[in-house]
Amino acid sequence: MNILVTGATSEVGQAICRILSKDNNIIIHYHNREDIANSLKEELNNSICLHADLTKEEDINKLVEDSIKEFGSIDILINNAALDLPNLFDEKTKKEFNEVLDVNLVAPFLLSKLVGKKMVENKYGKIINIASTNGIDTYYPMCVDYDASKAGLISLTHNLALQFKPYVNVNAIAPGWIKTEKDMKDLDDNYIKEEEEKIFKNRFGNVEEIAYLVEFLVSDKADYINNQVIRIDGGMY
Repeated sequence: MNILVTGATSEVGQAICRILSKDNNIIIHYHNREDIANSLKEELNNSICLHADLTKEEDINKLVEDSIKEFGSIDILINNAALDLPNLFDEKTKKEFNEVLDVNLVAPFLLSKLVGKKMVENKYGKIINIASTNGIDTYYPMCVDYDASKAGLISLTHNLALQFKPYVNVNAIAPGWIKTEKDMKDLDDNYIKEEEEKIFKNRFGNVEEIAYLVEFLVSDKADYINNQVIRIDGGMY
């Protein structure tokens, strides 16, 4: 299969690429971390790197065109790229809000529209949107733009599943707290402890656990799973 992973240079994106590269061709999308993208490409011998600014429609169009030119098709689309600007609620601007929506919601719409049409023609395809529990029932006013984008991505998932039926499976994954280098650096120990106490598993998840769920959803074993939002949060309350 030919798999396009957006935001592939993030820690979650890298884990997804590594897990899925065993039997598939991987299209590594990146925006401003070319060094990580190239390093990942060297690690995965069946992959290519493609640059795109997901706030620009022309870049999105070229990303799809170049992917198809290289591999002939995009069989699986993983909308993983995300922008989070966690500044104080009163300091947020319209420009920042729109930028978050462009990357987290509008880009998945445009990519899915382009790729989904080809999938329907080929009578096969899978789209997985990486959403968040922030889009369901976890609220942080300092992340209001991110939260809104993820709620929108969940709604988009349901609409795409209806639009592309019966040939394309469209599902969303909604992670809770995931242990990444960025979060571990930005959060103090007391806050992490407080948040872990709200999770039945008493720990943050790791990026590989997200990747394993993606691996299952793209496999034939998950062919009857469609139009779903799957939480992966350790039992958060």
